[in-house]
Amino acid sequence: MPNKSELLEKVTAKSVVIGIVGLGYVGLPLGLEFAEKHIKTIGFDVDEKKIPILMEGKTYIKHLPAERIKKAVDSGYFSATTDFSRLPEVDAILIAVPTPLDEHREPDMKYIVSSVDIIKKYLRKGQLVTLESTTYPGTTRELMLPEFENAPIFQQQINSNSQPQSLPQPLQVGRDFFLAFSPEREDPNNPNFNTATIPKVVGGITPSCLEIAQAIYDLVIVKTVPVSSPEVAEATKLLENIYRSINIALVNELKMVFDKMGIDVWEVINAAKTKPFGFNAFYPGPGLGGHCIPIDPFYLTWKAREFEINTKFIELAGEVNTYQPYYVVKRTMEVMNEYSKSLKGAKILLLGAAYKKNIDDMRESPSLKLIEILREKGAVVEYNDPYVDKLPATRKYNFDMQSVSLSAENIASYDLVLLSTDHDDYDYKHISENSKIIVDTRNAFEKNLGVKPKNVYKA
Repeated sequence: MPNKSELLEKVTAKSVVIGIVGLGYVGLPLGLEFAEKHIKTIGFDVDEKKIPILMEGKTYIKHLPAERIKKAVDSGYFSATTDFSRLPEVDAILIAVPTPLDEHREPDMKYIVSSVDIIKKYLRKGQLVTLESTTYPGTTRELMLPEFENAPIFQQQINSNSQPQSLPQPLQVGRDFFLAFSPEREDPNNPNFNTATIPKVVGGITPSCLEIAQAIYDLVIVKTVPVSSPEVAEATKLLENIYRSINIALVNELKMVFDKMGIDVWEVINAAKTKPFGFNAFYPGPGLGGHCIPIDPFYLTWKAREFEINTKFIELAGEVNTYQPYYVVKRTMEVMNEYSKSLKGAKILLLGAAYKKNIDDMRESPSLKLIEILREKGAVVEYNDPYVDKLPATRKYNFDMQSVSLSAENIASYDLVLLSTDHDDYDYKHISENSKIIVDTRNAFEKNLGVKPKNVYKA
């Protein structure tokens, strides 16, 4: 198979050219890893605003240093473009686009579909296409494969005009082109793991597809984990996130139960995790955030309906986790009642807008839901986040709000401070000393100060 052997030779020589479709929290770090290994990488994105930022060596993701991007661009190994007609220049096309849910909590595949539609126009023989976006089992084989098999081959013809021509030709996967699925495992700003040090699961449509995909990822990833099919790889990512969703739902439910019993769930978890086997610690919070855990389990729920199977655990966990922002507001109202105060008309300061600490990622952040509920109940809400200067428009929300200062005078002006995201940047002593009342959804004050201040209540 000349296409296979030629591509593997390029991989061995490190002359392979990588294309990344989607330059977000997954695609951009992955592209930088290849560039830093002196492998030419071209990033593709439909967002025209991103390209000049990257090509000027700047960043739009705060935990990715601008210096790293500038170094990659200056080296000549990384570039970014909105010109998808350059796709024939690359040997491997790695797709990292969003896979959200629609208003009915069903998979919204429009970003994958649009990416496939563009790629098939320019697909040439000998290219690998890999999907990294989390999705339901069967996406790679059922949605992508038929499109690429019937795609016209983009070939440069020498003619009088020297213009490229699209010539329809039947394609065979594993011979003419290669197709695989390798789920992203990105955890933004994780101090212990990054894109290159997290093992990567890879599943190919054919053995040749798997061999090539594994060889390419082996260039930058510490360890690749080959599996028998794309479906297994797709299901692996779902299992990882369903496992977390269900266990987080468990501790969220126990939090509510133990609170009624006068038991501190955080103390219970800390005691339980001293057991050296059979227990992994999960922690409660104000709701699930990020692109993965609140969304991915429902991709399997949707697909399971095709086989007439009800995913009861997944759906129950989703209900418990979705309820958490409402529980936090209910707990906030109870705390204010103890001070003979009403939530209606109260001035609330929300600490943290990002979905997890020490990053600027707002995807599915429970803080946005908290703002919505608090406003609906008549509260005046402002927020502070050292990583989010202004709340960006999301698919669900468009709040025109900017982060306020945490001066002693400003903190003292609020009826209640509600901590949603436990950033390490916060001066918890300063905040606690200047707040009237604090509701803490992350146990951050006790954890950072060693003792729970009297004006702090857990939720």
